[in-house]
Amino acid sequence: MKTHELIKKVIAKNGTNAVLRPATVGDAVQIVHAAEKIIKAGVYIQKEKARTIEEEKNFIKELEQRNNMYIVIEIEKEVVGIARVIRGELEMKSHTGTFRTWLIDSAQGIGIGGHIMNYTLEWCRIHHLHKLCLTVFASNRLAQKLYEGYGFIYEGTQKQQIKINGRYDDEIFMAYFLQ
Repeated sequence: MKTHELIKKVIAKNGTNAVLRPATVGDAVQIVHAAEKIIKAGVYIQKEKARTIEEEKNFIKELEQRNNMYIVIEIEKEVVGIARVIRGELEMKSHTGTFRTWLIDSAQGIGIGGHIMNYTLEWCRIHHLHKLCLTVFASNRLAQKLYEGYGFIYEGTQKQQIKINGRYDDEIFMAYFLQ
């Protein structure tokens, strides 16, 4: 199955219809605006400023060319989040991927995270990854519980690695091994 064929229509816990699909350059404007909302909230995102629209278009093209995963999550044709897996660039790390995701506030807590995880793990299997890595802030217990529920294991902690709004937080490393 090719990446562009992996489109999932899902129903959130609150009955909302959502679509998870590969990002296109046409999504750049909405991705940038959604990222700006998340950054403004100032929690649980490792990004301090959004890309420009042109930078985002180039990023989408680059990830597609390198056969990485970059999807958008849409609700009512509005991009409310993204998820991506960037494969290890070195041959010795090509069996691994690094996962990142975010959702705007209104799309959180309605079960979309589980659908993102299912999509991502399916993509990793299709693309023969062996290990999927991620980091999560220690204070983000909800995300940690989601990842643990999907079989991610704890690999380590970097103490006081993050400082947001004047407060330090640990960064936790987790991994999922695909069978």
